[in-house]
Formats: sequence, C-alpha cells, structure tokens
Amino acid sequence: MDTEPTKPAAQRSAKSGGGLGRYVLIRFLLIFPTVFILVTLVFFLMRIIGNPIVASVGGRLTQAQLQERLHAAGYDRPVIVQYLEYLGNIARGDFGTTATDHRPITEIIVTYGGATAELVFYALIVALVLGIPLGMLAAYLRDKWPDVLLRALAILTYATPVFFGGLLMKLVFSVWLGWLPLGDRASTRVELALDQVPGATGIYIIDALRTGNGQIIGDVLLHAVLPALTLGLLTAGIFLRLVRANMIGSLGSEYVDAARSRGVRESRLVRTHAFRPALVPIITVMGLQIAMLLGGSVLTETTFGWRGLGFELNQYLSARDFVAVQGIVAILAVIVAVTNFVVDVVAALIDPRVRF
Repeated sequence: MDTEPTKPAAQRSAKSGGGLGRYVLIRFLLIFPTVFILVTLVFFLMRIIGNPIVASVGGRLTQAQLQERLHAAGYDRPVIVQYLEYLGNIARGDFGTTATDHRPITEIIVTYGGATAELVFYALIVALVLGIPLGMLAAYLRDKWPDVLLRALAILTYATPVFFGGLLMKLVFSVWLGWLPLGDRASTRVELALDQVPGATGIYIIDALRTGNGQIIGDVLLHAVLPALTLGLLTAGIFLRLVRANMIGSLGSEYVDAARSRGVRESRLVRTHAFRPALVPIITVMGLQIAMLLGGSVLTETTFGWRGLGFELNQYLSARDFVAVQGIVAILAVIVAVTNFVVDVVAALIDPRVRF
C-alpha cells in the first residue's frame, strides 16, 4: 500500500527526464542540417556572384598568373567537385584561406572573434537592462501615455538603421557634447598596454581587468558605450514589446487575480507573479537575437572602427574577397547554430512546456 502511490510519480519523473534528454538530443542533431544548409547556401551564392578569385585579384594579374591562381585554388574544376571538397575541408575545421592577404580564416576568427563577442555581450546587456524593465512598466501602465510612448520608442529603435543610429550618437555625444570617444576599442596608449598583457585574450575588458589598472578599465568601458548602445537598442525594442505582451497576459491571469485578492502588493505582483512567466519567451528568442546582433555588428563595428569580425568582413567585401566572406559567414553560421542549441536547452530547463 505504501509503494503504490510513489510508483506513478517515479514513472512521471523518468518520463520527464527522458523527455528532456530526447529534446536535447534532437536539438543537438538539428545543428548539423542547419549548418549544412547555411554553408551550402553561402557556397552557391558566392558562385552565383562570380568567380571569387577573378573578383578579388583578376584585374591585377596577367592571364597566365590568373589561371595559375585559379588552378591552385581549384576553381577550374566542376562546381560539384569544389562543393564536396569544401564540405570535406569544413568537416576538418578548414574554412579556407583569404584570396587577398592569404590568411587562414580560422586565424582571422581567433584574432578578431573576441572583439565581436565582447561587443555582442555589451549590446545584450544593454538590451536586457533597458528592454525588460521598460517592458514591465509598459505592461503595468497599459494604454496610458507612458505605454504609448514606450511602444513608439520600441518601434523607433527597431526600425532605425544601425549605421544611422551610430552616426547620430557620434554626432550628439562625441562631436556636440564631447562626452564619449568617437570610435576604436580603446585609446592608443591603452591598446599598447593591453598588447603587453601576458596571454592576452583579445577581449579588452578581460585583459583590462587583469591589469588591475582603473584608468585602463575605464578607458575600455568608455569606448564601448556608444557601440553597445547603438547595437543594444536594436534588440531592446524587441525585448520591450515581448515582455509587455507576455506580462499583459500574465497580469490578467487567474493566479495573479488570486494573489491580488490575498492582498499581495502590486509591485510584488509585477516583479514575481507576472514577470517570471513573461521571462521564458525572452530566453527562447535569445538565440535569434544573438544572430541579429552578429549581423548588426558588421555595420556597428564599421561605424565605430571596432576591429572585430564585422569590421574585417566589411573590409573583405570592399576588396571583393569572396573567399574570406564565404569562410567568415560559414563560421558565424556555426556559432549561431550552437548558440541557438544552448539557448533552447536553457529554455527547456526553465520551462518544460517548450519540450516536444
């Protein structure tokens, strides 16, 4: 009699664990077709544009030199052969070599990837710090003038082109007010000091913290303010509207009405009872927003001279080095796919309803 009631509970627990394990396994396996499709699209789009070797160095070489370069790169073979070889190289971790400066793509990722990761992290912090509280405020003051103003602000930040927002911020805060630097990741003096840090990571804030010098840390953070705001506001508007919409539904639910009838304070209702369910959609779309931030980093880094992957990608685009573009975009596709997997797993741990 004592063991009968516990058996169904144990079975339910095992089933729940199995459901999570199955979900994680399926999401992990989906990484491979996702990366395969993205890499395939990038490969053939680059071939539709034209021969990458001809596009990057064709006008500066003789016909014989050009043919020699094409043969060395394998671009004189059938496209399907190039494609299969490209997939094989990616499977071995070889994403190619740039046509203009003959650098391995993996070396570019290692050199400049930390700068882009740092900028995306800053922008994500800005988006969360601004988007979530303002979304909560807009939901609580639904249809009042602060709500209308915040919704208009959310639409404005999302619709404003990144490069225009960056130029406008530079004009206001750097040129007119003189509060913040115009660009770069740090001042020249600080960059030289950070280059001397043993085992430098390329992520300036980490290297600055390792020095223990407050002036260096402050300089790095000061240079990050405008790029982080420019890129973070793009996502903050999305978070604001998402939190608002979900919290309006939570505030009108029966369990919130029950808590209100028990005399729970309104501030606690908003922070605890209504906010926690509204947080789950934020986590589920986090992966997509990180992909958007990576895309927006190209223009943001170019606008502020932030030497990251986006800046380098723009440089290679200007040089028509489509081999470099193809390799960098392929690696970014892998990063986005893995990030989405991690976010999906976190969302499943928080909310079992997202599992299938």
